Amino acid sequence: MRFLQPQTLEEALALKSQSPEAVPLAGGTDLMVDLNFDRRRPEAVMDLTQIETLRQWHRDNGEFVIGPGMTYARLLTELGGELPGLAIASRTVGSPQIRNRGTLGGNLGTASAAGDALPPLVAAGAHIEVSSEHGSRTLSIEEFLVGAKRNALEPSELITAIRVPAARGPQQFSKIGARNAMVIAVCSFALDLDAGARRIGTGIGSAGPVTVRAATAERFLQDVLEEHGLWESHAEIPDAAGYRFGELVAEAASPIDDVRGTAAYRRWALTVMGRRTLAWAWAEYRGQE
Repeated sequence: MRFLQPQTLEEALALKSQSPEAVPLAGGTDLMVDLNFDRRRPEAVMDLTQIETLRQWHRDNGEFVIGPGMTYARLLTELGGELPGLAIASRTVGSPQIRNRGTLGGNLGTASAAGDALPPLVAAGAHIEVSSEHGSRTLSIEEFLVGAKRNALEPSELITAIRVPAARGPQQFSKIGARNAMVIAVCSFALDLDAGARRIGTGIGSAGPVTVRAATAERFLQDVLEEHGLWESHAEIPDAAGYRFGELVAEAASPIDDVRGTAAYRRWALTVMGRRTLAWAWAEYRGQE
């Protein structure tokens, strides 16, 4: 196995062009486990930890541009107030040691539907910047996640930034697992209430081959809020609407039976999480009146 350690992004892109089989290494919380258990033996590994620009973030016209090397621990401390949904999800990732090593780019590169950061990114409408030696392109996160543990990266490309709109209202994230900590999600759900655009965003994790939106649930809730003038009045959402929202969230999923849970349990759990995250987010919005 060859070990590559570029010092700059330009060098990394040149090496990826020369060695497209090289597997990127940032936090290593997934890759090193696979190597240790001999589940994976790549021809080459490219260590990206020396590239400072991939660990930085900045604001750009209402968005946060986050380097893929940003760890969950730093997301919590540096961006928790501006991106609360992503912060709540980051808090559920593994142990403190994993949060200090695991990266946002790693979750995207792995493209597992159980990735905790993915539902908040889908709900917020994030975009992913990818680059090669020949240029860059920007994809919506839904374009980037193309299948079970598959993303849209070309062999010569690397993730170079994640663009996440700043929160313009309450955001929530909920996750079901076999215990309260250090657990892979049986299923998860993220909600984004964009009061500025009067938009609802959702993200469903670990209940299908990829993280998806509950588009029908979003449209239903947007219609309820507009019809009853709730964005302006800050009044309570009718109970029936909350229950129906949860049902529509579950209907958007395509879960399977596996060792962590049945498809029926996942659908029921998503119904509850949809209803509860809406209640939590709307209570926060009413408190902002």
